[in-house]
Amino acid sequence: MPKSPDDRRRYRRARAPLLARPVGPLARTEPRPIIDISMGGLRAYSDEPQRPGSRLEMELFFADRGSAVFLAEVVWIEPLPAEAPARFDVGLRFVDADPEDLDRIQKVLGDE
Repeated sequence: MPKSPDDRRRYRRARAPLLARPVGPLARTEPRPIIDISMGGLRAYSDEPQRPGSRLEMELFFADRGSAVFLAEVVWIEPLPAEAPARFDVGLRFVDADPEDLDRIQKVLGDE
């Protein structure tokens, strides 16, 4: 069945036991669980406002205690209600990631 014009996702998304946090000055923050991930990017919570189009260096933590650093672009950001676990819901697109790290993400996702 063809995708509707409103469904712009190119990759299957999945929930996975992964954590993420920005690298650099914001790395002081504790890693947070990601909401979902695909081969194209991830969705996560943030307390820091971001602008769509801005780029962030992020660290992704795998369940096996390994991690990967990648460059991501903010695709969208939405404010969350006061009772939410964070101030913002953020969609990030992978811009630059090591092929080995993308292989690790694929293994977490399993077969498409």
